[in-house]
Amino acid sequence: MTTLTAAGIEPLFRLLGRYMPLEEEDRAALMALETGPICIREGRHDIAREGENPSVVRLLVSGWACRYKDLPDGRRQIVGFFLPGDFCDLNIYILRELDHSIGALTAVRYYEIHPDQFQRVIESRPQLLRALLWHEMVSSGIQREWLLSIGQRSPLERLAHLFVELYYRLSAVGLATGLSFDFPITQNHLAEANGLSLVHLNRTLQEMRREGLIELSDKQLRIGDLDRLKRVAMFNSNYLHFNRK
Repeated sequence: MTTLTAAGIEPLFRLLGRYMPLEEEDRAALMALETGPICIREGRHDIAREGENPSVVRLLVSGWACRYKDLPDGRRQIVGFFLPGDFCDLNIYILRELDHSIGALTAVRYYEIHPDQFQRVIESRPQLLRALLWHEMVSSGIQREWLLSIGQRSPLERLAHLFVELYYRLSAVGLATGLSFDFPITQNHLAEANGLSLVHLNRTLQEMRREGLIELSDKQLRIGDLDRLKRVAMFNSNYLHFNRK
């Protein structure tokens, strides 16, 4: 068994610190968690499959993953993105079986933590527990916004909203530079997350480029005008609950 490294825990600690101040003892408690060797998955490989028994808590260290559902005929809907610092469903181990799948969109590295050990740590650190609960409420808020996008926002508004959201989430863990961030996922992934055909998605991306809202090349996304992109998306950041200490 090994313990979490400082580099491995940093994205999570930055993220939780956006909700409320944490103490060095909280960091130490997280780093004392014992895990197996860090897990590695290549892109387009599943981390967990629907129907499996969820027996561990997974903490994403690097790369992008997703939560998804698929239909018997092969159609897939991505219903959430996991970024560095995210737990891939913090409380999933209370279920008898997974009701969705988790897939690696890029090469990913993650830790697997036994739930009993995790429970003991958070019970001994009430501030850490509160921050983690806050994070779970934010995850639920993100799901509500995605549902609103699919149901009511136009394709342009959907993509604008998602890009702003990703910018804020990546900034929170130190993975955005200015208005730019790594964007390693494909147009297929974007289409599956936004309920769009590839043709419609590509047409909408071209419109955003022409309007100077974004630049997307070499797996990098740069926001041309954040305020304008937020207006297009009708973006309200209250569901992310950052800086509300």
